[in-house]
Amino acid sequence: MADAPVAPATSPSAASEGKAPRTERGRKTLRAILDAAAVEFGERGFHDASVSGITRRAGVALGSFYTYFDSKDAVFRALVRDMSDQVRDRVAPAIRAAPDQIAAERAGLREFVAFVRGHKEIYRIIDEAEFVDPASFKLHYATTAERIAARLKAGAERGEIRSDVSEVHAWAIMGMNVFLGLRYGVWEEDLTLDTIADTVAEMLARGLAP
Repeated sequence: MADAPVAPATSPSAASEGKAPRTERGRKTLRAILDAAAVEFGERGFHDASVSGITRRAGVALGSFYTYFDSKDAVFRALVRDMSDQVRDRVAPAIRAAPDQIAAERAGLREFVAFVRGHKEIYRIIDEAEFVDPASFKLHYATTAERIAARLKAGAERGEIRSDVSEVHAWAIMGMNVFLGLRYGVWEEDLTLDTIADTVAEMLARGLAP
């Protein structure tokens, strides 16, 4: 069973330039628009989605949308960053709490798949970003890989994993996690989170042993 979802925080920088909310009410409206955009883009795709569909789902006036975003393209770009931030914020506490590096990778994967099960639309949104906003698409994966590489390096320095870990290892782990999320988070949920995480942790423990 997936963990209960936690309401995501919203960075004021998610809004278009010069349109960041200045009040708590504004931040809640921005959050509502982003959440509605995730559903609209996830169900209809970028080209068929509409600003009016987003505002209808969010329960806000059309003018409220343009208070924070310049266009449909702008909210899509913001949404890609927001989804990436949500994944980071979901997995980070579990990774920090892990006793060693293999346990950290296990925890990160477990929390990622749990997140995907509650946000299946993330795959369609990120995939479409490759064509709608290639820079955001590349940034999403590049920053994720950088975070993985940094924590692998730290684990190697502590002697918990092999000393020659590199960017290749980071991208390999990220790629594995992405496709495990697709198979066991989006397509079907026929294995428990712990079964998935334990299987991968055992494989990593052998492959990354110091």
